[in-house]
Amino acid sequence: MEVIKYHKAESYEPEKNWKRVSLCNQKDISIEYFIKPPKHSSPKHKHPNAQVLIVLEGKLAVWTEKDGEVILDKYDTVYIEGDEEHIVTNPLDEPSVGIDIFVPGRSFDFWLKRKELLK
Repeated sequence: MEVIKYHKAESYEPEKNWKRVSLCNQKDISIEYFIKPPKHSSPKHKHPNAQVLIVLEGKLAVWTEKDGEVILDKYDTVYIEGDEEHIVTNPLDEPSVGIDIFVPGRSFDFWLKRKELLK
């Protein structure tokens, strides 16, 4: 068993006020808590890992080429297949909060390694 205390967990901000916290970082699964600032959009991106995104507070819009944009409310969940290009946006004027689960696990520094995607 491995316990991760939130206040001691690894964290960083890929962009100002976009906080990501590693709650589990294993080869077979990784879980990241995030705070997405108002009106923030991730760049269009993809990764080989399947992703489950859960909205804990606020709203998030998720766009894929295949499905267009869907709006997720508090406690809604979306499954994004591995290698599917997507964009996640907070449409609100206040922060939104969520959990990302990746299978297999992805490197926690994903966004730090993709500085070219960030504006």
